[in-house]
Amino acid sequence: MKIKICIQRQDNAQAKPFLQTFLYEGDGAMTLADFLAELNAREPLLTADGKPAARIAFLSSCHEKKCGACAMLVNGTPRLACSVFLSGSVGKGGTIFLAPLSKFPVIRDLVTDRSETFAMLEKMKVWLSKKDSTDKNWDRNLQYQAGQCLACGCCLEVCPNYLAGKTFGGAAAMIQSYKVMEQNRNDAHRAELKEAYEEHFFNGCSQSLACIQACPAKLPLDEIQARANAHLLKKR
Repeated sequence: MKIKICIQRQDNAQAKPFLQTFLYEGDGAMTLADFLAELNAREPLLTADGKPAARIAFLSSCHEKKCGACAMLVNGTPRLACSVFLSGSVGKGGTIFLAPLSKFPVIRDLVTDRSETFAMLEKMKVWLSKKDSTDKNWDRNLQYQAGQCLACGCCLEVCPNYLAGKTFGGAAAMIQSYKVMEQNRNDAHRAELKEAYEEHFFNGCSQSLACIQACPAKLPLDEIQARANAHLLKKR
């Protein structure tokens, strides 16, 4: 099969985006992450119309849907490039369109700056200062599932309430807050985290639940949110 891969490129955060199209010929049994690596290995790297092109900047690490590094837009939908096969993502005209996540500043090409996600956790003081040694009533299975969050940004990409640099932390902040509130019910820091959770998530979430469908790890974000909200409302 012959596939056109159209990539939105950008030299840096201030530069104007532009499109370049590349060709693939094969059975399509290759992930987008593998294809991008193969594309960069071509010598010379040429576009579909035979023009020289610079190497494509993208992030990739585990290739097993475990690290979240390769998050990008695939035909307008946030996906992990290592989990999407060429044969299953061909759109109209035999084309696959790749672009960086739109909610974060572009560093170059498909690489975005997602540091705001972690800055929000620091701002909310989402850390476990003291783990309860006596209260073992927390849901270990849900805690385990919450621990599988990749911090990839896919949930934030589809969230109608999230904008980088604003006060709403989105599902990424909600998940981490839940883990701390659940495991430590007696520490003074927990009360402070509740206040931050209320300000940076509870007051801003419109319950669109788009994050559930976008999550590559398929986390039960509605259940996790319900538990986090329950911890918050106990204070009232």
